[in-house]
Amino acid sequence: MTLSRPLATALLCLAAALLAGCAGPRLVESDVSSYSTLAALPQPATYRLELLPSQQQQAAAFAPIQAQAEQALARVGLARDDANARLAVQIGVEGGIAYPRDWPYAGSPWGPRFGWGLGWSGHWRGGFGMGLGWTREMPPPLYHRKVSVLIRDIASQQVVFESSALYQDVWTSDPMIYGVLFEQALRGFPQPPSGERKERTEVLPPQ
Repeated sequence: MTLSRPLATALLCLAAALLAGCAGPRLVESDVSSYSTLAALPQPATYRLELLPSQQQQAAAFAPIQAQAEQALARVGLARDDANARLAVQIGVEGGIAYPRDWPYAGSPWGPRFGWGLGWSGHWRGGFGMGLGWTREMPPPLYHRKVSVLIRDIASQQVVFESSALYQDVWTSDPMIYGVLFEQALRGFPQPPSGERKERTEVLPPQ
């Protein structure tokens, strides 16, 4: 297929706009669900982190996510002290890719093709690539990311706090996105709004 000069120019302009947009702040909007029986920050505000067997077996890969969770817990006043913990904390993460059913070009033989990829290595370093074309189109992937935080009082063994944050978008950056979601899941601790709500955070994509 040969593109006319006006169409080719329009596509180049669109690619430039997309590249410029990716360089700016991105809005991470998640669906958060929180429940708490805490009236105030426990004293001492110490916790131990209880990792699941799967998280222990994949310790090297899970370490960057665990670090993001610990930073988010510290920002709400909790200090990790495994030997003198008042609370026990369990964290969970989910990740996957889905494809939207309402993609406007579904069923159309031609549509804009825009994609990007982020490579991962053991030190969370990778490459970034982007392309734009005009061809038979598959819908862009939706990246599904979810975190959960469960806090238990060690003395009573009662769960005193639970929260989760779910984010789906065509853009993601791991493990940074998990750090944002942990922060959103813990926002308002120890007395966040009960039930479901929307949380929004602006972040800058890695350069």
